[in-house]
Amino acid sequence: MKLTVVGGGSTYTPELVDGFARLRDTLPVEELVLVDPATDRLELVGGLARRIFAHQGHPGRVVTTSDLDAGIDGADAVLLQLRVGGQAARQQDETWPLECGCVGQETTGAGGLAKALRTVPVVLDIADRVRRANPNAWIIDFTNPVGIVTRALLQAGHRAVGLCNVAIGLQRKFAAMLDLAPADVHLDHVGLNHLTWETGVRLGGPEGEDVLPRLLAEHGGTIAGDLRLPRPLLDRLGVVPSYYLRYYYAHDEVVEELRTKPSRAAEVAAMERELLTMYGDPALVEKPALLARRGGAYYSEAAVDLAAALLGGAGNPYQVVNAYNRGTLPFLPDDAVIEVQAAVGTKGPVPLPVSPVDPLYAGLMADVTAYEDLALDAALRGGRDRVFRALLSHPLIGQYAYAETLTDQLVAHNREYLAWA
Repeated sequence: MKLTVVGGGSTYTPELVDGFARLRDTLPVEELVLVDPATDRLELVGGLARRIFAHQGHPGRVVTTSDLDAGIDGADAVLLQLRVGGQAARQQDETWPLECGCVGQETTGAGGLAKALRTVPVVLDIADRVRRANPNAWIIDFTNPVGIVTRALLQAGHRAVGLCNVAIGLQRKFAAMLDLAPADVHLDHVGLNHLTWETGVRLGGPEGEDVLPRLLAEHGGTIAGDLRLPRPLLDRLGVVPSYYLRYYYAHDEVVEELRTKPSRAAEVAAMERELLTMYGDPALVEKPALLARRGGAYYSEAAVDLAAALLGGAGNPYQVVNAYNRGTLPFLPDDAVIEVQAAVGTKGPVPLPVSPVDPLYAGLMADVTAYEDLALDAALRGGRDRVFRALLSHPLIGQYAYAETLTDQLVAHNREYLAWA
């Protein structure tokens, strides 16, 4: 089995490699190819990847290359984890929206749209080349904004599934609170990428006992603290929102925080410099503890399970993925990309039935789905008016004066990445 990681020079990659090494019985990788144009980073990451495999006794081969076509040739699955423009572009995404009093964040709001506009054309070009190299290869997208990028891939006819680590992180957290193995905890996870709610926590599987009320009663304070939301809000909702819902439920509070502290991009850039220094140490044979602060916790386990299931291995049959709606949520279009539990096999994911969704959540999902449709149109066809329409539609913006100013700023800060600008 050959797996290729596009964006393999990312400091995330050792987390992924560690999962491949530990879980080789679930996903027997014979050749792991790391592709990245940044050859200096790639060699540091690739060297550590080889040492991790050797240290854990994995017989697979790790190959590094800056040649995309060579890297994807014959691959059974291709994982996408790229960042067009790097941390410098992320720094911009997180700062200029704040000038209008809007959230500055790399996956939602104006910053998220900027990232989508930079990313979608690049990802579609990669996917076309993957399809030419191996029409049967699966594409697993971890590249943000996952919902929009996955929708672009699916609409272009690619064999693609979107992946996020929010659900698996909550599953692990709840399992620890319940003193259970993660495999014994099944989430009723519903929404869009980075706009999700846990409406149930079930024991054993989709039909198991729902213990979410007990979790909230016994651990609500801890859960609320992790989400940085008030405990009474969780009690009133009776669900656990993802931490990204704080951008909506506490928008003004978040904006003030973001204006008075260093950006996440600056923190990550500093962390990456330290990590790359560590990766260059030939004595390092395990992923360093610092990597846990970089983000992407449990990404490796989620990626292994998903790839194994898609390729006919021993992956968990029930997984939270980003896939076409196709009637699962009747208030959304069939071609909306939703993030829910699905049965995953070699033919792809099939979303599990979802209980009726409270209008409090369904309304916001519908709004953001409409924004994602307009965002994808702007990413595919370009033009200032399409960018303006997408920004005006976003629930975190919604005012024409803000949308006008943000459109000008988005284009000014991303001109080198926008063919039409």
